[in-house]
Amino acid sequence: MNSLAAILTTPRRGVVAAIDLYQRRLSPRKGFTCAHLAAGGTRSCSAVIRAIVADEGLVAGFVPTVAQFAACARAASTLRSGPQAVQGVCCCGGIPIPFRF
Repeated sequence: MNSLAAILTTPRRGVVAAIDLYQRRLSPRKGFTCAHLAAGGTRSCSAVIRAIVADEGLVAGFVPTVAQFAACARAASTLRSGPQAVQGVCCCGGIPIPFRF
């Protein structure tokens, strides 16, 4: 791999590795699930965003990543306000994350 290719792919690999770490170590301990997944999505936001970054990179994947977070926020809003309001789901934002260790 030439040096330019290494410079361009290193951030992508770093973000994918960080998401992998989050999925393995932090996500199972946080006490809630991704609202997008809880509302009937097939994958969690972290899985979707990991795939976006791995396939498209950081720059090209920025808009699809923002769209995924928006979809998760809409799902969280729907779950909180529905006839059977669901507790314990969250979307990224200013919500405290209660980790269980």
